Amino acid sequence: MAVKEEERTLPLLPLRGLIVFPTMVLHLDVGRERSVQALEKAMVDDEHHILLATQKEIQIEEPLAEDIYEIGTVAKVRQMLKLPNGTIRVLVEGLKRARIKEYVDLEECYIVTYEELAGIDEGDMDTEALMRSVLDHFEQYLRLSKKVSPETYSVVSDIEEPGRLADVITSHLPLKISDKQSILETIDVKARLEKLLAIIHNEKEVLELEKKISSRVKKQMEKTQKEYYLREQMKAIQKELGEKEGRLAEAEELREKLAELEASEDVKEKIEKEIDRLEKIPTTSAEGGVVRTYIEWLLDLPWQRVTVDDLDLAKAETILDEDHYGLEKVKERVLEYLAVQQMVKQLKGPILCLAGPPGVGKTSLARSIARALNRHFVRISLGGVRDEAEIRGHRRTYVGAMPGRIIQGMKQAGSANPVFLLDEIDKMSMDFRGDPSAALLEVLDPNQNNTFSDHYIEIPFDLSKVMFVTTANAVHNIPRPLLDRMEVIYISGYTELEKEQISKSYLIPKQLKEHGLTKEQLQIQGAATLKLIRHYTREAGVRNLERTIGTLCRKAAKQIVSGKKNKVVITAKNLEEYLGPEKFRYGRAEETDQVGMATGLAWTETGGDTLSVEVSLLPGKGKLTLTGQLGDVMKESAQAAFSFIRSRAEALNIDPDFHEKMDVHVHVPEGAIPKDGPSAGITMATALVSALTNIPVSRFVAMTGEITLRGRVLPIGGLKEKALSAHRAGIQHVIIPKDNEKDLEEIPKSVRKDLVFTAVSQMDEVLKLALVRDPYDRENN
Repeated sequence: MAVKEEERTLPLLPLRGLIVFPTMVLHLDVGRERSVQALEKAMVDDEHHILLATQKEIQIEEPLAEDIYEIGTVAKVRQMLKLPNGTIRVLVEGLKRARIKEYVDLEECYIVTYEELAGIDEGDMDTEALMRSVLDHFEQYLRLSKKVSPETYSVVSDIEEPGRLADVITSHLPLKISDKQSILETIDVKARLEKLLAIIHNEKEVLELEKKISSRVKKQMEKTQKEYYLREQMKAIQKELGEKEGRLAEAEELREKLAELEASEDVKEKIEKEIDRLEKIPTTSAEGGVVRTYIEWLLDLPWQRVTVDDLDLAKAETILDEDHYGLEKVKERVLEYLAVQQMVKQLKGPILCLAGPPGVGKTSLARSIARALNRHFVRISLGGVRDEAEIRGHRRTYVGAMPGRIIQGMKQAGSANPVFLLDEIDKMSMDFRGDPSAALLEVLDPNQNNTFSDHYIEIPFDLSKVMFVTTANAVHNIPRPLLDRMEVIYISGYTELEKEQISKSYLIPKQLKEHGLTKEQLQIQGAATLKLIRHYTREAGVRNLERTIGTLCRKAAKQIVSGKKNKVVITAKNLEEYLGPEKFRYGRAEETDQVGMATGLAWTETGGDTLSVEVSLLPGKGKLTLTGQLGDVMKESAQAAFSFIRSRAEALNIDPDFHEKMDVHVHVPEGAIPKDGPSAGITMATALVSALTNIPVSRFVAMTGEITLRGRVLPIGGLKEKALSAHRAGIQHVIIPKDNEKDLEEIPKSVRKDLVFTAVSQMDEVLKLALVRDPYDRENN
């Protein structure tokens, strides 16, 4: 029990990070002005007494009453020494515990009234037992600790007073200030010993744990790897304390992401195993970065995250019409997909191939499909891809390994059911690193792509919900097995009428916006747009047309900014002022019907085009010369036409021995451009007959068809593109094979209205239609 004694007044010296117990003698450095004043007041007193109490927070420079512990120690100032730096070094001896009752003065220094507190040493058996236990535990602590000198035990073991024993041992222990203050505030000696015993026991356990951690770390590391050892020791300590640093923090962060991941149990189990593996890899190991990158890829993939399709047919149709004019077949196919999706609720993603010349809107159409379906859109270009790893990814054993473009695209999409555009699928090639088109077979097979295997990811990924859209200029460049997996939709090109509408509704508003112009500042009249289409662009799509409209916008912007004009109006008459002379002839056939020259129709990857075939007869011995960079198939067509004419020479009123008297030279202009295909057969035959009979070919007739040795006319492909090119070139009459008559329905009505199509099955019919006179009529020839 505590006994209260007479109240006294003493100056107070607040201590920072230090506690003075009774019977302790130690040096203090005093520098604060109030503390110096307190010392001077203490030295005035004969007994040189001062009260020492500790601050609760060490960083407070000018503590208030509430910032200082209530219980401290009355001490005697034994010695004072002023140091050169202005501080005072004091030797103090602790005498008795005291409780601060009241702060009398806070101005110059702290003056307080206090009461002394004295504990009663009962000296019973319990106290003796506690003293022995404290000494025993303290001895064990000294064996484990390197912070306290072993000689300390011999000093404290001779102390017979229980209260003093507790105070001296506490002063030697490296404890927190709060723990030491707790011992100081415990007046009852037996309670003080019990509290000290608990503290020593706890500190001893901490030291044993430190030793255990140190031992475990030493077993893992070599003694020479000091830095490595220190890192591992830190890791082991953090593991015991539960702190989140280093690999532990990484693993915890990844596990939090894993908890939020929408994926199957198999995928989560795989990721969990990889995270466990990452934890065991040393921080300094390069492999840790590789494993972490792999785990992040797995966590970022949309395994089961899907968007909800917008199945409103009317809304989808409106969106498709907003973005594109015409292209009815594609729009119809998308709406069919939505309708079936409504019926069955779950439909495997279709694989569409949009085939057609450049500039017809294949890529932008895929974007519109995604917008209509309310799906995410992702595009990758396959042009020039020649490595199988680009599709399937690299195995993780390689340095710098990463997933293939399909998995990269899925991560970019962020959902398992995007519209995935594989652009320029016909431009892939192959080399010694593998065939990427073969790797795409699994991607584009609806029956296989639900378990697509990427070499990097190593876990099957479900692509069956993806709507794949591919684009190509030429279908014949796509490998047959790959083409077999796709539904091909041909986009042939636009008619003149469609181009006008596209310019008015899409291209002109878009270019005005991009160039910062308004409808009032730049007006392009309809006649000017028509002239633009006919005389400044010749293409299947509208890319050059858009580019030319952009040129007009730039020139108009320059005039407006320079102040020359406030408003620019483009008409058919002033178009040449902005764009220069006309680049193409439109609607102007040859001035006269010419002998030995016929107009054919050709299909190219950029759409349809007209093809002139010229024949010249020279004295010689029947040599057939072919020029104009013709392919093998085209050369064989010329040979077949030549043989057909020789077999019909007499009926055609041609000298049967003409092949022995003259050489024949067949030339196709634009010789720098390679040309091939069988559809120029009847054109070459017509030009040859015209040259040999001296009968002109009608300048208003164009033709397409393959010829046989017997004069049969065989069907060809790309009739729609060829018809559009004839229409652009101002042709009036087109001769086509009989078997292609069914394809006329694909040709727009506006084109069929302006052109006359005649279907033929024999070369004789072609000659009668194309030549200005019937070559079989002997009387008129």
